[in-house]
Amino acid sequence: MTASGPAARDAGLQPERTRLAWRRTTLACSVTAVLALRTALRGSGSPVEVLGAAVIVLIWLAFLGVAHRRVRQLAAARPPGLSTRSALAAVACAVALSVFAVAVIV
Repeated sequence: MTASGPAARDAGLQPERTRLAWRRTTLACSVTAVLALRTALRGSGSPVEVLGAAVIVLIWLAFLGVAHRRVRQLAAARPPGLSTRSALAAVACAVALSVFAVAVIV
């Protein structure tokens, strides 16, 4: 602490590394979604396939929302920690997308 108040936090490159990790994860999630959609829509176009594609898009959009919010939070001088709710949402989206992608491929 200084006489004028708490010392400024020097986070170094940690927020930038975390931001880049979120972007890499978002890219991997996007690639998985695109490949699953391509496989789902390549079939006969049955209502089940279309519904599966719609669910994949919704899961992908939910993950993008969680990731975008976290990347914006990391721009702050003192970024808050990842909330339990956001962490669970990200994990749920990743697992759900993986399950639907496997279901579409098989």
